[in-house]
Amino acid sequence: MPQHAVLTLIKQADKAISAEDFDTLMEFYADDAVLVVQPGQIAKGKPQIRTAFEAISRHFGKTLTVTQGHAHVIEGAGTALVVMETLLHIGQAPEPVVRRATYVFAMDPTRGWLCTVDNSYGTDLLD
Repeated sequence: MPQHAVLTLIKQADKAISAEDFDTLMEFYADDAVLVVQPGQIAKGKPQIRTAFEAISRHFGKTLTVTQGHAHVIEGAGTALVVMETLLHIGQAPEPVVRRATYVFAMDPTRGWLCTVDNSYGTDLLD
């Protein structure tokens, strides 16, 4: 079975994050997307999301590499919910930080799948 298109996009976005290529990264987001920066802090819209990713990169000393583990995509009505393991490799740490992320993508008729909600904390927000 072929991989869902949003999983390919997420991998490409992770490469852009890891390479600090924030111009390319912003292409994956809807103009009015939201990013959970950390519990209680949300960036709204591409300018804020870009600023947040730049700050995250500085916070980790520009050593952050993002990859993905297991994933499930549930698609309906032009929307895709992605439940996925997000692996944050930081500096020389021997083990990655593992998060159970949730992402929401919407199908744009001209641009294809775009991320509208980026929540790498997933249901940990409930804690």
